[in-house]
Amino acid sequence: MTFQEISESLQKKFGEAVLLVKADAAVDPFIVVAPQSICDIALFLRDDKAMQIDSLSCLSGVDRKGTLEVVYHLASMTLKHKLVLKVSVPTDRPEVPSIESVWKTANWHEREAYDLFGVMFTGHPDLRRILLPYDWEGYPLRKDYEVPEFYNGMRVPY
Repeated sequence: MTFQEISESLQKKFGEAVLLVKADAAVDPFIVVAPQSICDIALFLRDDKAMQIDSLSCLSGVDRKGTLEVVYHLASMTLKHKLVLKVSVPTDRPEVPSIESVWKTANWHEREAYDLFGVMFTGHPDLRRILLPYDWEGYPLRKDYEVPEFYNGMRVPY
């Protein structure tokens, strides 16, 4: 399927949950969807015979100063098409439903986005830090993050 066919199918099925279709993006075309609909959309993309999106290649966090984005790079290994989805949430309430039940690889990707950006993936079975120590304060890839001078009594070398 082409990007246009996929986006039209999503708009027809999910209506207002599809917030933006950006076919002329600089790198990859993408679709912005409402955060509360991400699970339903993911299930549709996985289970629909015309889509067969069977792989979550990457899930990333992005700080847009005031909002946090979660970017999903998806692919169909069977039908050889790709798709980029995005959701956007405010930094003061960064909650996005987990898609770990749809694609198991989301487990570690979501934990990384939580650890580094502070995105809370509701419904995630084990949302805890994966890269930083459990007692680390803050989310180091946020633009407003300030590196602490000390951690556990040791000077942080920055």
